[in-house]
Amino acid sequence: MKAIRRFTVRTVLPEPLQALGELALNLRWSWHPETRELFRSVDPEVWEATGCDPVRLLGAVSGQRLAALAADRRFLRRLHDAEEDLRDYLTGPRWYQRQRGSELPAAVAYFSPEFGITAALPQYSGGLGILAGDHLKAASDLGVPIIGVGLLYRHGYFRQSLSRDGWQQERYPLLDPNELAVSLVREPDGSPSTVVLALPGGRQLHAQIWKAQVGRVPLLMLDSDIEVNDARARDVTDRLYGGGSEHRLLQEMLLGIGGVRAVRTFCRLTGHAEPEVFHTNEGHAGFLGVERIRELTRPVEAGGAGLDFDAALEAVRAGTLFTTHTPVPAGIDRFDRQIVHRHFAADGASGVGGVGGGSGAGSGTGGSGAQGEPLGGVPVDRVLALGVESWTGGDPALFNMAAMGLRLAQRANGVSLLHGQVSRGMFSGLWPGFDAAEVPITSITNGVHAPTWIDPEVVRLASRELGTDRIDDAMVLGESRRWDGIDAIADDEIWELRRRLRAQLVEEARARVRASWRQRGMGNAELGWTGQVLDPDVLTIGFARRVPSYKRLTLMLRDQERLRGLLLHPTRPIQIVVAGKAHPADDGGKALIQKLVAFADDPAVRHRIVFLPDYDMDMAAKLYPGCDVWLNNPLRPLEACGTSGMKAALNGALNLSVLDGWWDEWFDGGNGWAIPTADGEPDEDRRDEIESAALYDLIEHQVAPRYYDRDGHGLPRRWIQMVRHTLATLGPKVLAARMVREYVERLYAPAAEAQRALGGPGGSGEPYAGARELAAWKVRIRAHWPQIRVEHVEAVGSADAPELGSTLTLRVQVQLDGLDPSDVDVQAVSGRVDDADVISDVATVSLKPADRADVDGRWRYEGPLELSRTGPFGYTVRILPSHRLLATEAELGLIAVPAETTGLSDGVLR
Repeated sequence: MKAIRRFTVRTVLPEPLQALGELALNLRWSWHPETRELFRSVDPEVWEATGCDPVRLLGAVSGQRLAALAADRRFLRRLHDAEEDLRDYLTGPRWYQRQRGSELPAAVAYFSPEFGITAALPQYSGGLGILAGDHLKAASDLGVPIIGVGLLYRHGYFRQSLSRDGWQQERYPLLDPNELAVSLVREPDGSPSTVVLALPGGRQLHAQIWKAQVGRVPLLMLDSDIEVNDARARDVTDRLYGGGSEHRLLQEMLLGIGGVRAVRTFCRLTGHAEPEVFHTNEGHAGFLGVERIRELTRPVEAGGAGLDFDAALEAVRAGTLFTTHTPVPAGIDRFDRQIVHRHFAADGASGVGGVGGGSGAGSGTGGSGAQGEPLGGVPVDRVLALGVESWTGGDPALFNMAAMGLRLAQRANGVSLLHGQVSRGMFSGLWPGFDAAEVPITSITNGVHAPTWIDPEVVRLASRELGTDRIDDAMVLGESRRWDGIDAIADDEIWELRRRLRAQLVEEARARVRASWRQRGMGNAELGWTGQVLDPDVLTIGFARRVPSYKRLTLMLRDQERLRGLLLHPTRPIQIVVAGKAHPADDGGKALIQKLVAFADDPAVRHRIVFLPDYDMDMAAKLYPGCDVWLNNPLRPLEACGTSGMKAALNGALNLSVLDGWWDEWFDGGNGWAIPTADGEPDEDRRDEIESAALYDLIEHQVAPRYYDRDGHGLPRRWIQMVRHTLATLGPKVLAARMVREYVERLYAPAAEAQRALGGPGGSGEPYAGARELAAWKVRIRAHWPQIRVEHVEAVGSADAPELGSTLTLRVQVQLDGLDPSDVDVQAVSGRVDDADVISDVATVSLKPADRADVDGRWRYEGPLELSRTGPFGYTVRILPSHRLLATEAELGLIAVPAETTGLSDGVLR
């Protein structure tokens, strides 16, 4: 007989053990070894059986055991110490609190569709979620006042297994929030707090708010699986990245609009500071800007600011940051405009009015009715304008979430230097007329949370040799000087550590291979060979990630005979551990997995190459430390960052990678190997052939010989030196602590300062006076800009053969159509030129108005142009909008340049 309802009854802990419940509900235990060891000691067998999950442990341990622990003085002392340590961690000043000045934001709201905090809270699918989890954990360690915002998926992402023929199988276990380290946000009367969104046809979408405490950081997760919703509404938060287009749109509306309302509710109930900065991790949460505009356009008597749409837009943009993680347009969520229109029309859908147009990314947005009530007065076409693909080649029938994210954010970044460059090119259509290099998208290279990803064995060795405080400062605060002591650790200790980690991985892999084959239908009598899978003394290469085609899971199979030769080499064998999931709808990715599994099933090589199903954080914790080499071979430049290689490097693994993502930035020749790429080769098959051959050559002639080159003591000294160099040089760079500090200093603080300058919360003067001023100025600029032009450019002082260090005087006549010179910046742009007269290595100089405007509104500008470099040299002149409240000169996407530039003739640029 089947139950009609399922729920979990939590254990009532004895009074002396109440602190165990508090420790279990703060996810700091997932990266704090002492707390994890405390929970393990409650009952080691149950701890392992429950997946090292404190909440499940406390629900499964016997009452007799709990009673014994409640009377155990030694255990109670350890419990008290752990409780005190957590209290100090939560309340004591940390890096953020020690920063001087008031420019730092009071709080930051960080929105992401997924968060990878721990395998015990399976709300992640891959790198984006793991990065978001590491961001929160590092922010907690640094004391940055972040509020995380996401969704609680009742089925999470899928669990993976293989069929007998190696085809990926998916299953979606139901998650009971009562078995997770989360708690409901409740109103003072004890009822669950909810947010409500209005839907077309008079329907409503209700969601309750679960809170996971990530150290000092609250993570709010919205859950629509509640009885007040109809069946369709309950399923909105069913699966991560599941369902069709409209289902995904509803998820993203709930994340963005509902997420802002959840933050407001949480701050109201707890007294937490309201966020001054909103950080959108990818475009999925872009509708948060729509909701914030709705808040500001509400009348003052209704709790709003009474702003018009344009002023509200400026106030929202100033305090918003957008981070893009995709290097390809196909990775962006795009919806049919008609679906978006239906959900945001003022006839009772979400109650959202519209969004404004205009040039550049700083245009357009709208609001959404609070608690589901309709809101008129903001036309839906302005909402639609946020996501319009207005650039050449764009599809006007689609609503682009990344375009909306960029239009609603005054600051944006990619996640590595190379990805920033790729993003500037990919989104340059939002800033027409500007070179890609000037598109206002910066970059902050991702990092990983060291306490989560460094194996405890590595920490123990480093602590023993260098001191616990020094290692804590190195990992938690990202202090680079603390990594200098790696040279003090002896070679034999490093090598023995590497062998223990490799042996740990081998043991884990054997168990997983055996379990996988049992799922595939093989009986115990047929599985004796799994006890000989892999070898703790063989060079081990790891490859684990999502399986889209561009990551090229099967590049290693390009020449299968050559790969067999490397695996079975008589004196220098290699072994490969592979893991990864394909999206459930990606049959192409599943076919790649099946192809690799078929190769790994061959009895001749199955002891040297394995595919481990169900790649998750638990597997990763053994995989990264146990590999000697981490392989990454995407199609360059399609890897945004690739943080798995960072986690491996933190444990002493060397990277073998295409120069893409972070590796392009930090490869130095001593921390691994760069796989040569055939950039520009149009034939993908030919490119794969060239790059796979380069991969085989590197392994055969450089990687394996270096690993097996041993001295009289059996130590590979040159390999160990590369490990030492990797830890000392990459260690401080790849940290999430470094990443979060950069976000604070380069983006969060300037965003908070900008929104205060517009009169937002935390600012001085009349509320939102700056926003009104900036909005009115932009309207005026856009109205006049079609008539703005450079009419004449003259260079005085040039000679037939200009010499280095000489100076030209530029005289420029411009038409400003009634604008004041303070509204614009007239610039001379110069630099090296190629055969097509394209300027590079650009330098700009602002010219000054030389006299008043003539009767036709023309102004004359002058300024010096220094010839500061030899070789082919060129210049041009341009006009840009200029205002003290703009973040960049490209913000409006407006530019005026000479109609034709044919070079100098008689000192005149024609």
